[in-house]
Amino acid sequence: MPTYDYKCTVCEHQWEEFQSITAKPIRKCPECGKLKARRMIGPGAGIIFKGSGFYQTDYRSSSYTKGAEADKKAGESSSKSSDASSRSGDSSSKTSSDSGSGGSSKSSE
Repeated sequence: MPTYDYKCTVCEHQWEEFQSITAKPIRKCPECGKLKARRMIGPGAGIIFKGSGFYQTDYRSSSYTKGAEADKKAGESSSKSSDASSRSGDSSSKTSSDSGSGGSSKSSE
């Protein structure tokens, strides 16, 4: 539920009310008791991200991004080396099977 700002046009008293969006605006001033209160247009609330990984501007901390980049680079280098070893193993098995079948790649059954 939002908080609304109110101001009395007679006595200039200002206050906040915690109300439902569907609630009718308050008309009676709590200070002078007259029906001259008006709901003010406020700036709204800003978003605040809490936790060590966020700033108020929704950007990650520099230590987090550096760690993520290091993890990404380490993951890429290990996947490249495993791909290279699996490719070399695949090529040797293909050459031995190709030479054993008499040069044809399809076997007839």
